Amino acid sequence: MTRSAARPARTAISWLGTTATNLKFVQALKAAVAVAIAWSVAPLLPGVADEYPYYAPLGALVSMYPTLMSSVRNALQTLGGLAAGILLAAAVLVLSQPNVFTISLAVGIGAVIAATGWFGPNREYIPVTALFVLIIGGPNADGYSIGYLEQMSLGIVIGLAVNLLVLPPLALDAVGRQLTRFRTTLADHLTEISQALTEDWPPEHSDWSTRNLALVKLGREVRVALLNADDSRKGNPRARFHRRNLSADYDDLSAFETVTFHVRDLTDVLAGAVWGTPVPLELHPELRPRVSAALAAVAAALKEWDPDESEQAAITEADAAVEALMAELDERRDTAPITSMAVASSIAMDVKRILAALRPRLEGPEEPFDAPAEPPVRPPSSS
Repeated sequence: MTRSAARPARTAISWLGTTATNLKFVQALKAAVAVAIAWSVAPLLPGVADEYPYYAPLGALVSMYPTLMSSVRNALQTLGGLAAGILLAAAVLVLSQPNVFTISLAVGIGAVIAATGWFGPNREYIPVTALFVLIIGGPNADGYSIGYLEQMSLGIVIGLAVNLLVLPPLALDAVGRQLTRFRTTLADHLTEISQALTEDWPPEHSDWSTRNLALVKLGREVRVALLNADDSRKGNPRARFHRRNLSADYDDLSAFETVTFHVRDLTDVLAGAVWGTPVPLELHPELRPRVSAALAAVAAALKEWDPDESEQAAITEADAAVEALMAELDERRDTAPITSMAVASSIAMDVKRILAALRPRLEGPEEPFDAPAEPPVRPPSSS
């Protein structure tokens, strides 16, 4: 085989390997398997249920969610919604006859119940089930209701079984990648601001000044990934062999969210100093190198930050850079206008708070504070 012919083959193999390990692809494949099994088993149910085999594959589909716990939760909510819809239809059949008014009333009540959110994302099954029982079931509403509920239950059980037995999803690895992405994005943002301060004023690069909302969005995405990972290990047998300290991950995320708050603050302050928005401010020109050095040092500390190491040189260097900035602010407080010092002072405080947010994860939990024992109170002497 020539090199030109081997290259597409290697590309195809690489694509297949990446796709086969993709959680979404695996979930789609499992859904297809569950639907096939449900459709094959559905006609074997006794009684009237075998007349409605097409509801079993539907039940298998609604039970396929990214995590086992969410699959179980959604399955129970779906069955509850079906039962509520059947009860609404039964009330119409017992108290009246199906007609335009009673069917519309049942569907309307079902929609109101669905709007409460008690039955999860598949809450729309409540009015739909009531409608199907009254219109499709018709004179055989009781048999239709039984068959509908039994086939849906069968499909849900098959879907849950496939989800449990075939590579139950475990989203732990994504947490580390997302936290690293969050941390490096914050570091790159600070690096870009630091470089902008060394350019001719006003700086040409301005992307950093409009990235605050993107940082908030990224933080939310990381928190969602962490919540999904936490949910994916509940009831998952694979979690016994693939362990991760999610409690420490939550602490890391909390630290990065605090860092994001102060990064957004100093970004707004510097934008005000450069372009006068959102608040017109002034940065003393001779302070820009010190501010740039402090931001660059904090960016380096973020890039090299490792919670498993108690001492890190980058954190120490960032502390020194901030102290150098604070020292220069103290030297100039009697010679420079306070308005031109405010920006640098605000940034210095933001940087100190960023380092304070990162440091507890390196130093470990604080020791409990033991209050000094109070001296015993002597009982009054009796005279």
